[in-house]
Amino acid sequence: MAGSKPLPLRLAAPLALALLLALALVANFLWAASSRRVSPLSASSSRTVMRKRAKAVGHLNATYADLPAPHWDWEEMPAAPVPRLDGASVQIGNLLYVFAGYGDIDHVHSHVDVYNFTSNTWAERFDMPKEMAHSHLGMASDGRYIYAVSGQYGPQCRASINRNFVFDTETREWHELPPLPLPRYAPATQLWRGRLHVMGGGKEDRHEPGLEHWSLAVKDGKALENEWQAEVPIPRGGPHRACVVANDKLFVIGGQEGDFMPKPGSPIFKCARRHEVVYGDVYMLDDGSKWKQLSPMPKPDSHIEFAWVVVNNSIVIVGGTTEKHPITKKMILVGEVFCFDLESLTWSVIGRMPFRIKTALAGYWEGWLYFTSGQRDRGPDNPAPKKVVGSRSTVAAQGHRVDPCRPAR
Repeated sequence: MAGSKPLPLRLAAPLALALLLALALVANFLWAASSRRVSPLSASSSRTVMRKRAKAVGHLNATYADLPAPHWDWEEMPAAPVPRLDGASVQIGNLLYVFAGYGDIDHVHSHVDVYNFTSNTWAERFDMPKEMAHSHLGMASDGRYIYAVSGQYGPQCRASINRNFVFDTETREWHELPPLPLPRYAPATQLWRGRLHVMGGGKEDRHEPGLEHWSLAVKDGKALENEWQAEVPIPRGGPHRACVVANDKLFVIGGQEGDFMPKPGSPIFKCARRHEVVYGDVYMLDDGSKWKQLSPMPKPDSHIEFAWVVVNNSIVIVGGTTEKHPITKKMILVGEVFCFDLESLTWSVIGRMPFRIKTALAGYWEGWLYFTSGQRDRGPDNPAPKKVVGSRSTVAAQGHRVDPCRPAR
């Protein structure tokens, strides 16, 4: 207005300062908006890196990737009564005795389920002794008596025990055997030349591999000695290995060094992941005094302690776990069926499972290969473990008159 008076000096200075602050705020807003507009480009760049990493995973070496294998058509059978991980099993005739195991990480089973191959039904269930371990057992049988050795007592990553039991499948009675010198997790266990052999496994901390090898003379379900005898140590220790007697020779196959450990201070012994090394080493004892190292498995393999059968002078092994993923560091499950020819002492890949799986419990009856329980993968394109299963599947194997180490054509 023509008649307006100029602002006093004492008001002009604060007004100018406020104007400058407003201009600064507007400039900052415009800069931020510009930054937000270019952020999709940054995101795209990040996804490109991720795509490259994902692409690289598709070209892993044979340690991590599925090996070429013939396709097998599997048939699903009646589901097991309960889901089961790290259980144990023994086949006697047409019956598969399935012991203990995790239902989930906070629940363990203390009973036995029995599958009848003839009727293809789960035919029986009975309790184990209350003092017997619930997972990571060593186990062997002479065709009537089932010997259960050491293992973990309770859920999560609780302590192992050194108590051992024997079950008479005819009288249905349990008896206790002399305790092991030290408790072990998932020791390699087998009957050989009148003695119950126990070797390797995880030591008391659950992580350090044991090399010790003990044996106990047994007959008709009874111990003939009061104490275990020290034997030649196994060259490489650790749990989750197949232990097989064939052609009067003792074989120990695959396994790992290291395992989950209880988290320090955890009142429930919560499991915590530790460094593990999975291997495919194969050792044989034929004279009782010196281990011989044989050709390794086609890939490192662990969690196979009850995932094997002997068929026509061959050892067939299903599933397992191999080395961790090199990028994600997650466990990788195995989906191949491996075969070890006991005459040539060589390996071959003879088939593929319906999905990758670890700690499967295997059996063989009248030309059919069976497996049940364990923990399967997340899908065809994701070999990481997901669900603990209770299903049972079978495949028409190569037939009991055909060497299963020769893949089907």
